[in-house]
Amino acid sequence: MSPRPSSRLVDAAVLVAAVVEGALTTIAEGTPYGVVTIVIAVLALLVRERLPLAAFLATLPAVLFPGAIIPAIVALYVISSRCRDWWLLAGCGLLATAGFVFPMSEFAPSIWSSHTLLGVIYATMTAVAPILLGQFLRSQHELALRLEEVREARGHERRLDAEAILARERNQLAREMHDVVSHQVSLIAVQASALTVSTTDQNAKQAAENVRQLSVNTLDELRHMVNLLRSSGTPSTELTPQPTLTDLERLIGNSAIDARLVGVAPEGLEPPVQRAIYRTIQEALTNVRKHAPGATATIDISHDDTDLTVTVTNTAPTRPNLALPSAHHGLVGLQERAALLGGKLHTGSTPDGGFRLRLRLPVTAHG
Repeated sequence: MSPRPSSRLVDAAVLVAAVVEGALTTIAEGTPYGVVTIVIAVLALLVRERLPLAAFLATLPAVLFPGAIIPAIVALYVISSRCRDWWLLAGCGLLATAGFVFPMSEFAPSIWSSHTLLGVIYATMTAVAPILLGQFLRSQHELALRLEEVREARGHERRLDAEAILARERNQLAREMHDVVSHQVSLIAVQASALTVSTTDQNAKQAAENVRQLSVNTLDELRHMVNLLRSSGTPSTELTPQPTLTDLERLIGNSAIDARLVGVAPEGLEPPVQRAIYRTIQEALTNVRKHAPGATATIDISHDDTDLTVTVTNTAPTRPNLALPSAHHGLVGLQERAALLGGKLHTGSTPDGGFRLRLRLPVTAHG
């Protein structure tokens, strides 16, 4: 990862400051020999991030002669920002303090002179300042990391709470579905079975048998959905087993509708595409049974180089339409399913009073 622009600017500013200080110090001393130690100190700053202790030690000669202190201060700050070993920091601080004091000793030979004491205080503060700054910034960085961990932990806790609430709601929904829907469908199945025994009309007996079979199939699907709702949130919540195109014949045969299948789907369709086709045909046949009693239906599956098309067309109803409850969620769900696969769903009436539902999926969705 390349350094950020701000880091490059800081590095450049540090190097420029060290070079300028070294040049001014050399000029003030009036001797060119200090250039060697200054060059070593400046080069040491280039590796201070990888070898902070070695870089610090390499800057000490420049502190002693000719007296350039910026490289040592920068290297000391880097060491402090990298570790919390107080013994190491204290040792580096003492070395830096001794280096800062040494050039002043020639002006005040007596250790008890005021100039020497002020020089020691000045040198100590100069050495302590980068250590404290490095520790402060290190603590700030660690605190930011801890706060981020706390935020992540709280976010994870909120997700767990939301999942627990969702699990309770799903369990409640599962109980309601089992207690209400299964009871009503079971009564329908029982009454249809009784009708097949009591009636002598073959048409009525066949219709009752179809109702009984549909009720049994509905109970099986309802039981499967209840189990999914109750087990949601566990590794076994995958929607299995899911219908495939091999179940179309059984779906059409149990639909209690005069329906026929035309065409075949291409081989190798992905499971989501197969489910989309199956659910589209299932919803179309359900709508025919609810809204077009006595109508016939044709299911046409075709494909070319660009699209896979499933068309379900029914004729006009031949019997009175019974008012059945509907929230119109079925077609909306089919449109959303088609959109997820990059396809479209079209519905509309036919000129003869029937209805047509067409699902079109791109070849990329099933290739």
